Amino acid sequence: MFVSSNRTVQLLVVVFAQFAGTSLWFAGNAILPALQPILKAPELTGWITSSVQLGFISGTLLYALLAIPDRFRSTYVFQGSIVLAAIVNAGWLFLPLKAETVLVSRFLTGFFLAGVYPVGMKIAADQFKAKLGQAMGFLVGALVLGTAFPHLIRGLGGDLPYRTLLISVSWLAICGGVVLTLVVPAKPVQPGSAFFRFGALLSLGRPSSFRPAMLGYFGHMWELYTFWAFLPALISFYKQQHPEVELTSSLWAFGAIAAGAVGCIGGGYWAMRIGSARVARYLLLTSGLCIMLIPLLIDAPPILFGLFLLVWGAAAAGDSPQFSTLVASRTAVNNRGSILTFVTCFGFFLTVVSIQLMNGLVLYLGISGWLFYVLIPGPVLGLLGMRQMIQSDRLRLDQYLEKNN
Repeated sequence: MFVSSNRTVQLLVVVFAQFAGTSLWFAGNAILPALQPILKAPELTGWITSSVQLGFISGTLLYALLAIPDRFRSTYVFQGSIVLAAIVNAGWLFLPLKAETVLVSRFLTGFFLAGVYPVGMKIAADQFKAKLGQAMGFLVGALVLGTAFPHLIRGLGGDLPYRTLLISVSWLAICGGVVLTLVVPAKPVQPGSAFFRFGALLSLGRPSSFRPAMLGYFGHMWELYTFWAFLPALISFYKQQHPEVELTSSLWAFGAIAAGAVGCIGGGYWAMRIGSARVARYLLLTSGLCIMLIPLLIDAPPILFGLFLLVWGAAAAGDSPQFSTLVASRTAVNNRGSILTFVTCFGFFLTVVSIQLMNGLVLYLGISGWLFYVLIPGPVLGLLGMRQMIQSDRLRLDQYLEKNN
């Protein structure tokens, strides 16, 4: 074992492991252009993403109900889950090539990622309490880069075989899990964490200090993954409107998604100054405005459209670590892993609804900038939730000052 006591080293290792694990998430989308001519299934654009989301929902629900993140040491749960996700991610390469096989593989990949993303957040919450907003910024930034990474490989690799891409991403994920287990100390299991308490689950629906953050997170999720899933289609639509423009769709998609990492990390530093709630609110407002501007930007010059995608990508993902920070910091320690997992579960259920709504509209009406207006309810719900949180925090501060003066 090479367990390190250096907090900076531990954070870097957790960030790398999260990046490596979540690179499995959109691997299917990166190879989709190579699969569609073979499988002749245009509806795969929506389902190849939704399959991962549905698997993730199923996995997070089971992990939460069995209290796996709280009953066992988090680093061990992370490693076991990431290895299984990597195996099923590439396992379908050894079976007959069918759409059903690909979708089952994507579902199982998402299922085991339930032990990677939320468990990684729990590790960060346990290890870096003093600067949790900043640590979450790096952690979710790694998730965003991992999501974008397959697009980068596809964009730089050109005709890189899809088999090579999938196997490479799977090996990267396994390496991330192994390094995290070797370097980050496994924290002892908290007393009283043997089972998931349904009372804690019921508390999600009652007024509480974390409910506004949870609502904000749900609004954010309605937008984010549908934006990522249909970003290549939006870029292709832009190319159709501007046939004279030469651009590589995969690299543009990578840039827009990877900009979210800058938003996450920058938002983490910003949160140290003005607080996570305000950062999340400002970024939600920015991403909502970006959605409103899409129809106008379709006719913009390439440099302006590219800058727009970078801003939208940074804002749409940048608020995620702050919502995770707000929920994690306001949840009881002995149920933190399960609550985080369950909240994440429902958030990803919303992504499936959003993605399938968008997918149905695209198949029926064709892609256009106006279709992305179905994402607007997400930022609106999030802003309402954050307004409630900021008002509640201000009221508690006023009561505290009144009591102590």
